[in-house]
Amino acid sequence: MEEHWHWLIEKGYIPFDKSWMIRMGVLDLLHGYKNMINFLSNQKELSEDLEALLRSSIAWNENKPIDVGESGTLYRCLRYAAWQRNEPREFIKRGTLKDRKICNDPGIIHWPLEKLLTLDGGTSQEVTAALLNGAMYAILNPPPKIQLTYDSIQHWTERRAKKMCWEERDDMTLFTHALCYAGILEGRRTYFPEHSEDYCFARALGFITRQEGEKRWPQLAHHESNRLEAMEEAIKSALNGKIIVSDDHRVVQAMAMWAKYNNRQVQFSNPDAVKKSWPQFWRYLEVAKAA
Repeated sequence: MEEHWHWLIEKGYIPFDKSWMIRMGVLDLLHGYKNMINFLSNQKELSEDLEALLRSSIAWNENKPIDVGESGTLYRCLRYAAWQRNEPREFIKRGTLKDRKICNDPGIIHWPLEKLLTLDGGTSQEVTAALLNGAMYAILNPPPKIQLTYDSIQHWTERRAKKMCWEERDDMTLFTHALCYAGILEGRRTYFPEHSEDYCFARALGFITRQEGEKRWPQLAHHESNRLEAMEEAIKSALNGKIIVSDDHRVVQAMAMWAKYNNRQVQFSNPDAVKKSWPQFWRYLEVAKAA
């Protein structure tokens, strides 16, 4: 990593890793800890997914309807917990989550992990839900998000055994995108996508084709949008001077970076979509361009 770009983290332009923090928060919640509630309550700026984690943690403890916002991971994890405990819980879904295809069969809590991976286009979120709720067996050569779940459980368990709290993490996926974008601005291209969360950025900046993305990550069709289709539509709209109509945070972030780099004027129907994962995004983009 280019050391001189670490100021992006130090000055608060890179958000917390929502995937890591949601896993820490769910483990806290299921084991009766309130550290995540206290931590998030004292932050000045949170992504919408972490705002949902805070709301959901409080509501879970108070046995109130659980507003998970747009977070599929949070929804699946807490719904799995409710099914496993045979506790009726009311969930409120918002935004793109309301339209996502999500299995609603309580019987999946008895499924093996490999079978869970066949659900909803191959999402890893049901496996994460099972693992955070106590599933003890392992998947060989797990995909990145499941490996993150194993890492988070190990970290949380080891810290709690020492009577210590978990440690927060910055979003290194977004930091990698920021570093790559900085490199492009400086005339260097040193990046290749590592996992599905990289796709929109990589497609917009020319690191990958749609065909390559579909071959590597067919589950892209089942994210906040069908990202394979959404990125092609967004690129076409941008090239033709039309408004980019997308509620997917990754699509908006990627196309905004594309527009800045190419000195193109692009309008978005929902520029606030970035708040789901990167509430500092528009401020970051200005300082990155200036730097």
